[in-house]
Parts: sequence; structure tokens; C-alpha cells
Amino acid sequence: MAYLADLHLHSQYARGCSKSLTLGNLAQWAGFKGIELLAAGDFTHPARFQEISETLTESGDGLLDYGGVRFVLGTEVNCNAPQGGRSRRTHILAFAPSLDAAAQVNERLERFGRLESDGRPTLHMTPRDLLELLIEVDERCFVIPAHAWTPWFGVFGSKSGFDSLDECFEDLTDRVFAVETGLSGDPAMHWRVPDLDNVAIVSFSDAHSLPKMGRELTAFHGPKTYDGLVNALKSGGVAYTLEFFPELGKYHHSGHRKCGVRLSPEQVRERGTRCVQCDRQITLGVLERVEQLATREVSTKVDGAGFVSGANGRPPYKMLVPLDQVLSEALGKGVNTKTVQTAWNSLVAWMGNEAAVLLDASPEDIASVGGERVAEGIVRVRRGDVSISPGYDGEYGKVSVWP
Repeated sequence: MAYLADLHLHSQYARGCSKSLTLGNLAQWAGFKGIELLAAGDFTHPARFQEISETLTESGDGLLDYGGVRFVLGTEVNCNAPQGGRSRRTHILAFAPSLDAAAQVNERLERFGRLESDGRPTLHMTPRDLLELLIEVDERCFVIPAHAWTPWFGVFGSKSGFDSLDECFEDLTDRVFAVETGLSGDPAMHWRVPDLDNVAIVSFSDAHSLPKMGRELTAFHGPKTYDGLVNALKSGGVAYTLEFFPELGKYHHSGHRKCGVRLSPEQVRERGTRCVQCDRQITLGVLERVEQLATREVSTKVDGAGFVSGANGRPPYKMLVPLDQVLSEALGKGVNTKTVQTAWNSLVAWMGNEAAVLLDASPEDIASVGGERVAEGIVRVRRGDVSISPGYDGEYGKVSVWP
């Protein structure tokens, strides 16, 4: 049976992140969300590494344990260095199979940046050189390019990204097993790019607070061990992914937020890449960047459970709206209000976890706890019967479950 994993998380030591992102709280919320494997997050930060060492117990299989919740040593770093004649800023997820290996990685990375400055440190090295350093420490270390299409920090981003994995990782490209979709993209967009045919397409939350955990997840086949995870990434062990609707992401469309200008790829072709209001350069979004690199179209189909699959045999995916957003609209109250939080708690307690509510619970069971309108909203989300105003230039999209 496949297990759900969220391998892109942050800690209380990362800029712009909640102070509640302790390991104990992550473990508790994993239960609420239905997640069985988490990234420990920000292990490069000295205080976080100490917390990991004192709080988690190594299980002997490359993972760590906290009260039955499994963790893998994972972190996100910002590689900031010139490459190919350009300045590049690329966010990379890095993973290690033991506390000893992670400690050695941290010791070596201190030469390239101030690890204590941020849970997501800026390292003055290329992604290729980061990967080389990791595998010199331990052959089992691996990387995943984070939110691959995000304009500012994605490996394919429009601002400082690359046109291929080879251009980024050079002679070590065959050691890159997966790329992360990011909130503004979905797997079908990646299927259009032949450069990604031989890597796994995975999705994680990039959570900066506890409630954001699990907004994107990947289900893996195989043993819940470090080597099992690596084998799943390398050998087709991704069962499916659960996705944010990509239109809800902050960079799905192109545009200029200051002037309120949002453009689809068709409109970019018609109007160009300068703001029609102030004539400044717009931020080219994920959809536009995919259009630039894609060399084929893909056909998709949706099954009765709402999973999207393609003709290429890649793992299917399903797009969801977070439960608190559905409840907010169904109940006519803000996401952070007591009314919505009480309803969320009741449904999660009754059904076991949030994933079960969104994916598996019957409309009748949902209605018995949350009411008919909540049940209707979740059914509408399962069908994809929602309206979305797409995000652009750092502005999240807005979803309407009821038009």
C-alpha cells in the first residue's frame, strides 16, 4: 500500500516561517493530515540540527522517528552562483541518509555560506557542485530541484533558470532522479517537456506554517525506508501525487502585480513581455515558461475518482482544494475563524485525517458531521467543478467552489 510523503517543509528557523514548526508539532500535524513520511526540514541550520539530534531517533534504515512518525533528513538551500555566463539563483532540496552524513554536509557547506543566517541558507555554489559535495560525503545523498518552474528560484524559472537539467547539473545529471512541480505547476505540464521523461515528477507542500502541510503530497510504493524512497524515485515507485490546483499558485500566469496586469501565454504572445500600464518587464509565469520549453502536447483523461492520467504511462495525479478553504466558503467565514477551525477539527477527528476527508469519505458521512453544504463543496472539488482566478507575479490565485 502506498504511503503519503511531504518532503519539502521548513522550520521555525527559516525566514518568513511560523515559529510553531517544531519537530513535535510537525509530527502531530502529520497525523491530522494523513502524512506518513516528512522531511525534518532545514537540517543545515545549527539550531535545527541540534533539535533534530536531540528530538528524533535514528531507526537504522536511514530514517528517523518521533512517536511513530517517520522523518527523512531533508533541507532546502539557495544556490547562488554564476553558471553558463549568467548569475543563477536555484532552490534545491537536499537529502542525507544519517545524522553523521548530515553533520559532515553541514561542516563542508560552512565554506559556502552562513548556515546560521536562515533555515534556507544561501550558498555560493552551483547546484552541480552542491550535488558533487553531497555524494562525496555519502553516495546515498540525493537532490531534487525545488518548485522547478518558479520564476525566481526554479531550475527552469524565467528569471535565472536553465533550459535543461543537463545545462544545470552537467556531468552529474544522471544523479538527479526527480523534480518538484511547485504549487503553480502540475505533472501534465511537465509531461510536455522531453527533458523530464526519465525523472520522477513529485509534489510537496513547501509549508511555511503547520496548516499548509500536505497541500501537495506524493504517494510512494515500496518500503518506508531511506533506500526504499530512493528506489521509488529512481524506479517508478511514485504511485500518484496530490496537487494544489496550479492556477492557485503565485506564479501560474505572467503579469505585473503592482499594476494589476495578469496575462495568459496567449496574451503574452499578443502584447509582449512588458507591462501595458507602466512598460516595465512583467514576471513570466510558470505556464509561459512551460510553453517556451515544451516541444509536444499531451492528452489527459480523468477517471471516476478524479485522477488525471496521460497516454505516456506516468503516475496519475489529483487536484484538491485544502479543506479549510472549502469550509470557509461553505460556512461563509474566514479560514482562520473559530467556526472554520471547529468544523475542520470535527471532520478530521471523525474521518481520521484531512486526506481521508478530501479523498475517501462518503458525502453522507461528511454531511453527517459538517453539513450538506460542506459535503457538496467537497464533492465539487473532487469533480474539479470549481472556478479559479489564476495567480501571477507573487499573488496567489483565488478559488470559488461555488461560482
